[in-house]
Amino acid sequence: MLNYSTYLNELRDEAGETYSLINPHTREEIEEIPECTNEQMETAIAKSLAAFEKLKTWSSAERSEVLERTARIAEENSERFAKAIVNEAGKPVRFAKGEVARTVETLKFSAIESRKLEGESIRLDAANNGGGRDAYTIYEPIGVIGAITPFNFPLNLVIHKVGPAIAAGNTIIVKPAEKTPLSSLLLREAFLEAGLPEGAFQVITGDGPRLGKVLIDHEQVAKITFTGSPEVGKLIKSQSGLKKVTLELGNNSALYIDESQRERLDDIAQKAVVGAFSYNGQVCISTQRIYVHEAIAEEFTRHFIEATSQLKYGDPLEESTDLSALIDEKSKKRLLEWIVEASHNGAEIVHGGKACQNGIEPTILKGVQASDKVSCQEVFGPVAIVNAVKSGEEALAEMNNSNYGLNAGIFTTDLSQALQMSHQLDVGQVLVNDIPTLRFDHMPYGGRKDSGYGYEGVKYAVREMVKRKMISLNYSF
Repeated sequence: MLNYSTYLNELRDEAGETYSLINPHTREEIEEIPECTNEQMETAIAKSLAAFEKLKTWSSAERSEVLERTARIAEENSERFAKAIVNEAGKPVRFAKGEVARTVETLKFSAIESRKLEGESIRLDAANNGGGRDAYTIYEPIGVIGAITPFNFPLNLVIHKVGPAIAAGNTIIVKPAEKTPLSSLLLREAFLEAGLPEGAFQVITGDGPRLGKVLIDHEQVAKITFTGSPEVGKLIKSQSGLKKVTLELGNNSALYIDESQRERLDDIAQKAVVGAFSYNGQVCISTQRIYVHEAIAEEFTRHFIEATSQLKYGDPLEESTDLSALIDEKSKKRLLEWIVEASHNGAEIVHGGKACQNGIEPTILKGVQASDKVSCQEVFGPVAIVNAVKSGEEALAEMNNSNYGLNAGIFTTDLSQALQMSHQLDVGQVLVNDIPTLRFDHMPYGGRKDSGYGYEGVKYAVREMVKRKMISLNYSF
């Protein structure tokens, strides 16, 4: 069985100081986590540079085989990974198991992409004086990558950075969210067991802003990949100089349901419940803003409320649990304040709206103003709004009236409307006849506006972790 205790003890001994890791559901301490020093991060960078000298000589087949073995090890230890996610993130075990399964799949995609990293041939004779030459491009790894990851998907969002990095031949240091480091530590053990060189993938725990600054400032860290808030993302980009940067930031996903969907409202409502309330809505593509054509708005809202009322709040270790505790008390307090604000501004709370143990009830509001925080900011909790609109044009305007632009969804049988809205929505991904809370781990995934910079999705992440080089052969010399 995978065990990170030895590595964690080594970090503790060097760090000296620790902090308490708290189970969100029980609010009890589950582990003492090292508060690593800046010097430990500097040492990790040095180890990563040394490991890079070895890893960059590996063939794509060797890297692919390590990734494939890691996928098998993760699958064999799926219960161990799922339990870690439940304990540190409070994620209901059904969703934790789903995250582990996605991680295994992401590893497999990474193994495939390691073998597919190909350049192209260049016709230099297209230029007047370019004849007599063959030219082609190759890709080379960039070196040490610094990854700063969030709490909400503590395993799969880590592997979305680690998998492509290793596939391309880079080394990587992960600074996981302070609240959820255990999954990353287990993942490191899986890679080592699979044969990855020591130092090629390291996990350094502790204060994010402080340790992240060491990564950002170090001249031999080639890239920063960050998932988190827009405020921090903008700061990272402003401080990163000429480093490569990928930023996956906030969102408030919008969904439109047009009048052609009257016969499917129950099915759509069931999907919207999953999109809005899975893992307590602590998902960057959670279905937050739902716009429904006025001809069917009341009927959809009724179906949505009925489906939401079937959700069970409880112990995240129980298979029947749908919702559980929020990540911390601060998040709970913020959400309740935002709900009260919307209510005072005229919104109607049609379901939920109250605290529930260490979380809140799944909450639905209608008649919400665009300026209310539950609409214009990222809720990151089990709250969704349902507003009626008169037309697809009005829905499009409302959906684009946001500082974010990651995913959006449309339910319609009108192909013309689907295509027009898909082209006009200012987002990175449009899902037609699907909720916006949808991500397949090999698809391109990146946002516009305050939602991010650069792309993830294994193939696309790999291409942002390499250097392109052109080689020309003058055969007429």
